[in-house]
Amino acid sequence: MDYNYEQTPFSKSVFTGLFAGLATTLCCLVYDFIYRYNTGFTLSAIINVASIIFACNVILVACGMLYQAFRKTIKGGGVVFIVLFTALSLFCLWKAAGVQRSPIESVSVQFRGLLMGVIAITGASISFLVPYLYHSKKFAEHVI
Repeated sequence: MDYNYEQTPFSKSVFTGLFAGLATTLCCLVYDFIYRYNTGFTLSAIINVASIIFACNVILVACGMLYQAFRKTIKGGGVVFIVLFTALSLFCLWKAAGVQRSPIESVSVQFRGLLMGVIAITGASISFLVPYLYHSKKFAEHVI
């Protein structure tokens, strides 16, 4: 029996956002592990496993719903969404480049590298993975 995800207004976008969130979470966790292993960075009060898991999934589900809302309410909403979230991601990367986490400069530099990597992965997922999965027929047939 096939489930018709079009029955509820945001179900396709929620499933798309959830799947993209899980993929993003895995990518961010792998990046976090490799980055910390290679740099020896140990501070984990802000960016840690729990915050990555929670933030990535909540943000991507919300962005999946936003993508649907953009498509339904704005002419060319998909393109507007991609441009808007690409610009927002670049802005966040620019602001993260100036973050001062600690009075010790090397700690701040390491934190910036970790933060900017997580922002880049998340921003790319929002801007490109969500729209791609939303329109993928194979994703709809085999995953949703």
